[in-house]
Amino acid sequence: MRTSQAQLSENDGVCILLGLYQGARFLQEQLDSFAAQSWPHWSLIVSDDGSRDQGPEIVADFAAAHPDRQITCRNGPQQGFVRNFQSLLQAVPPDVPYAALSDQDDVWFPDKIERALTQLAALPAEVPALYCARTLICDEDLTPMGPSPHFPRTPGFRNALVQSIGGGNTMVLNRAALDLVATCIHEEAIPVAHDWWLYQVVSGCGGTIVRDPDPVLSYRQHDHNQIGANLSARAQMARLVALLGGQFRSWSATNLAALAGLEPQMTPDAHRVLQHFAQARRGGVVRRLSSLRQSGVYRQGRLGDIALYMACVLNRL
Repeated sequence: MRTSQAQLSENDGVCILLGLYQGARFLQEQLDSFAAQSWPHWSLIVSDDGSRDQGPEIVADFAAAHPDRQITCRNGPQQGFVRNFQSLLQAVPPDVPYAALSDQDDVWFPDKIERALTQLAALPAEVPALYCARTLICDEDLTPMGPSPHFPRTPGFRNALVQSIGGGNTMVLNRAALDLVATCIHEEAIPVAHDWWLYQVVSGCGGTIVRDPDPVLSYRQHDHNQIGANLSARAQMARLVALLGGQFRSWSATNLAALAGLEPQMTPDAHRVLQHFAQARRGGVVRRLSSLRQSGVYRQGRLGDIALYMACVLNRL
């Protein structure tokens, strides 16, 4: 068991997992930021989900330029970005202690991996742990626009059920978390987003969530982002509108289906929270509100909590 005084060693290798699809335009900068990492013990698996651009060739050239690295490019399942990342999580070699998820168009800060591993290595190795962090939101040309939102409330399953607080492009998992999530992937039940699902699974099954308050990468915003950042007031208001509209209810149903069958691995407390939240989605308004209160679920801000209860009244959870 590691203690809080644990030091990183060359055995603390990390496998970078990059989901690729039509990403040639910005891919080279992303790859170059891997090569510039202060932590040298990394390998790379790229899952190309059917690109028709030069992305796979760029990866091949990068591998040729770094012959001392283990860099592979595999064919993805071509069932969307969520399944592509889930397949990557399943592809991590069993002897690799950490895995870091990566998008195809960001630029990592040089100490990104080292920051994450330093915090994860201080935790007991047998406990599933998920690290995530803030990002520096940038425009297409990497001109900074500001940091992603700071979430002050403690992360946990009660929050994870109703809100995603960590971008997958910042996430790093320890071996225990990788082993856990590998048992929770069901191809017939695909969650809304892989990063939201990882937050739910790890927190619900007794794992530790570490959220770094400092940005670790430049998050490029452009027309082809799968999911954009909620930096602006307009974007955050759009999230609340989705919460009060039918979209959030659809998301909840999808995520609950993806969590079905995980109860034996969940903590008793998380199991109770999940049951109360499910009950808050059906029945009369009084019963729904009572179940929501008993679940204890929460969002990261007061306005979000108010919107959550309004959604419950409107039967939109």
